[in-house]
Amino acid sequence: MEQWQDQGIVLAARRYAENGAIVSVLTENYGRRAGFLHGAFSSRNRGTLEIGNVVDVHWQARTEENLGTFKFELKKSAAAPFLGDSLKLAALQAACALCDQSLPEREGHPGLYRGFVALLDTFREDIWGAAYIIWEIALLKELGFSLDLSRCAAGGDSRTLAYVSPKTGRAVSYAAGETYKARLLDLPAFLKPNGGPADDTEILTGLRLTGYFLEHWAFTHHSEGIPEARRMLHLRFAERFEKTEHRAPLKDAG
Repeated sequence: MEQWQDQGIVLAARRYAENGAIVSVLTENYGRRAGFLHGAFSSRNRGTLEIGNVVDVHWQARTEENLGTFKFELKKSAAAPFLGDSLKLAALQAACALCDQSLPEREGHPGLYRGFVALLDTFREDIWGAAYIIWEIALLKELGFSLDLSRCAAGGDSRTLAYVSPKTGRAVSYAAGETYKARLLDLPAFLKPNGGPADDTEILTGLRLTGYFLEHWAFTHHSEGIPEARRMLHLRFAERFEKTEHRAPLKDAG
């Protein structure tokens, strides 16, 4: 009998048989793993299986190659602090779907796991949007698609980085890229060497940037492409940004 214990994040739960589920988790030491959970939708387990939850995981199977069965103990409910915030929930769903659909099974990613746990904590803060973009960049690197945002690919001034090449993922300075800017991706201010604001405009720019590389690099050979949850996050953020931009100014009370 093979077995192990670890801590993990629930990525997905798909109903299987009458009251069971095939559950996907990202564990700290064993990577993304799938297993069967008996009584998954019972009153005892239903709350535990909310995506993003941090759980203690026990897995066992006859052999290492078998699907195996899970037992979970809830450690932290990820979404509980922001159940009323649809945008944060969309980001949580996107992060879970990206991991579930891109990470090879049984391949260790301890750094990405710890980064995901840190991301869950930032959902309580105003900086969560920028933190989410940075986490997606870390995911791309984990998948073998590193972005180089530290210096200008064309030898320009690295203090004035403004664009990113869609072909190489390398940053380009304002002067070096101005002629070709229509073919380049915008670099959000908070990712520039000297830093900058992380307001809605810059977060939307960041989602476009990482979304491009997720779609054209990481998920280009996936039959279903980039996960729908990630598309919905971009759409919902764009809709909120549009509403904010067109909101009528408050009338002067005087």
